[in-house]
Amino acid sequence: MKDRLCRMIASVFYIGYLPVAPGTLGSLASLVLYYFICHDALIMAAVILIVIILGFMTAGRVEKVFGEKDPGEIVIDEFAGMLISLYRLPPTMGYVVTGFLLFRFFDIVKPKPIQSLEKLKGSLGIMSDDIIAGVYANIALQIIYIFNLLCH
Repeated sequence: MKDRLCRMIASVFYIGYLPVAPGTLGSLASLVLYYFICHDALIMAAVILIVIILGFMTAGRVEKVFGEKDPGEIVIDEFAGMLISLYRLPPTMGYVVTGFLLFRFFDIVKPKPIQSLEKLKGSLGIMSDDIIAGVYANIALQIIYIFNLLCH
């Protein structure tokens, strides 16, 4: 029972089990939740924290169940990273699409230190690279946001 619950959480209600691009779908799934929480920074911060904690609690356990490093079924890391990338930004289509593209770029390309974080064992390795990819995307978006404010 506990393993089943962990798999459900780590796969974000089994989205990670879909046969095509589970990481991308996990990132997109976070946008459904984002739509409902994006207008309140405190609620969004609390949700991000809860998702990160749930990810750390379940990802390593599910990795052991599958017997492989960071199996594709685990997408709570992408879910968390995508939410982080959009934190404290206007909920416009431009920022959401750009945030999605930047997050996926950083998650796939893995610039330093993301590539070294991915090598860590268990939940730490699974979660930390996507958290930092989300932070990188958020920083880039914040720069774009500030630039837009200054230019208008």
